[in-house]
Amino acid sequence: MSKKTNKPIFLFVAKDKEPLFSKKNRSLLTDPLDDNNPITVQVLGICSALAITVQLEPAIVMTISVIAVMGASNVIVSLLRNLIPNRIRIIVQLVVVASMVILVDQILRAYAYDVSKQLSIFIGLIITNCIVMGRLEAFALGNGVWKSLLDGVGNAAGYGFMLILVAFFRELFGSGNLYGYQIIPESFYEMGYVNNGFMLLSPMALITVGVIIWLQRARNRKLIEKG
Repeated sequence: MSKKTNKPIFLFVAKDKEPLFSKKNRSLLTDPLDDNNPITVQVLGICSALAITVQLEPAIVMTISVIAVMGASNVIVSLLRNLIPNRIRIIVQLVVVASMVILVDQILRAYAYDVSKQLSIFIGLIITNCIVMGRLEAFALGNGVWKSLLDGVGNAAGYGFMLILVAFFRELFGSGNLYGYQIIPESFYEMGYVNNGFMLLSPMALITVGVIIWLQRARNRKLIEKG
């Protein structure tokens, strides 16, 4: 009679199975930063990229908020994936995301009220962000907790990386500052340099994203769609 042995489990991953940070698992974190970026490749979440990238500070806070919401939501939905009836799965996902967003919003109001006012409705709009809902539907509902956590954090980080990159150029060339500190020396202004106010307008965010997409595809030709 064979004896059944129970394999120890850590963070919902059996130790005799795939390593926690195997090449496949690491790709869940790294691919969204480049080859499968939510903004530049999947072209999702463009609205917030236009609206909150005038300054670096709100872009960073939004990045941290989205990472927290996506990571926690993916874990919760993955834990409940076998219990959620198929007909109400979207409603359940919305409830989970909304709960996480409310929690993040209250934390921001308590500890970063000025930034919270700057972000205003955009924190609330995380609930309907197609990146968040898309990863819950496409990944968390069909995968384990650890992979879902990595996928959520990876896609949120890829999204946030683009926000920060766009905000970096817009604030630097639009006002000469970064995070409220003057970067461009006064001597440049004395020589005739003028801040480009157009960088602070929403259309320039779209143009900046477009330039980043062009540079990314020029560097990685496999991202170019064949017509």
